[in-house]
Amino acid sequence: MLMAQISDTHIATGGQRAYGIVDTAGLLRACVADVVRLDPRPDLVVLTGDLVDHGRPEEYALLQELLAPLTLPLYLVAGNHDEREALRSTLAGPRFDYLGQTGEFLQYAVDLGPLRLLVLDTVVPQEGRGQLCRQRLAWLEQRLAEDDRPTVIAMHHPPFATGIAHMDALGLEGADALAQLLRQHPQVERLLCGHLHRSIQCRFGGTLASTCPSPAHQVALDLRADGPDCFVLEPPGYQLHLWHAGRLVSHTCVVGAYAGPYRFREGMR
Repeated sequence: MLMAQISDTHIATGGQRAYGIVDTAGLLRACVADVVRLDPRPDLVVLTGDLVDHGRPEEYALLQELLAPLTLPLYLVAGNHDEREALRSTLAGPRFDYLGQTGEFLQYAVDLGPLRLLVLDTVVPQEGRGQLCRQRLAWLEQRLAEDDRPTVIAMHHPPFATGIAHMDALGLEGADALAQLLRQHPQVERLLCGHLHRSIQCRFGGTLASTCPSPAHQVALDLRADGPDCFVLEPPGYQLHLWHAGRLVSHTCVVGAYAGPYRFREGMR
């Protein structure tokens, strides 16, 4: 099974650019085209939050249009730039029917055959930080207790500090309780997160938590304690997660055309 992860697309409408600079719609269009060309083709795509920039219905409508060439199953995660009700109402329909089956929070379980996908909602409305309250953690505990198949959890805010200070200030409340819960459920193979606009990995709760680069802008890699909140236009990216031989193996992909591939050998030389 091959799972693609796209994160932090920050779609804006009316030709607007995120922060006045980033053509997020154009960059997502290029990312989608890249995923469509993949061989082998992914079985599904998980989008780990900050789907749009301001949580507006017209932004979700444009997001749906941009994602249309991806005819495979799409699973959406809410981020701090998203607005739950606008997301639900705008994308209501057969393709995203799971959005109408959740309660207050956008949390749901997906049966992927050899794997199970659990989507967690870490949103605090109108705030950049994340939260896993008792209600959300209780839902996760129930889902983990009912099935011991290998499980992937998708969420927006990573549960670990990254060393990028201004992003860590917008971290996840409830991370310690999450770690304690995960240690009781060794079937959790991975926590797939967004929010950081970078590829970062950390051992957490007896498993591995990771963040995904953005197909748009990346958060500047600045590990100074007083580093400013900046972004950079490094190459856009996404990730592929391959479930193979009982392991989840992850690859970070760069969007765009580059020279090669070149063979290492020709004949016996």
